[in-house]
Amino acid sequence: MIALIIRNSKFIILKLLMPNLTNAKKALKQSKKKAVLNLAVKNTYKKAVKIARKAVEAGEKDTTETLRLAQKKLDKAAKKGVIKKNTAARKLSRLMKKAKTVAKK
Repeated sequence: MIALIIRNSKFIILKLLMPNLTNAKKALKQSKKKAVLNLAVKNTYKKAVKIARKAVEAGEKDTTETLRLAQKKLDKAAKKGVIKKNTAARKLSRLMKKAKTVAKK
């Protein structure tokens, strides 16, 4: 379903358009499925990074397991194309840098 916004001088009309061709219908169905799956992958890596960051900031002694899990989730998200490879590397690098500075203190 595609939303089309038509602006008139006084009104804004929102039309919902359904694809007419069968391949367009299939593409729409596939994109909806992919959006749901991508959102699930995105949420899991965000949760893993958040848990690892909180563990590092709290100054826990053994954060290796949470950092390993965060790395695994970031790499999986990058592999599936949810985020770019460099984005995953940047997030992981910043997390590891923070863990290293906290460990020194």
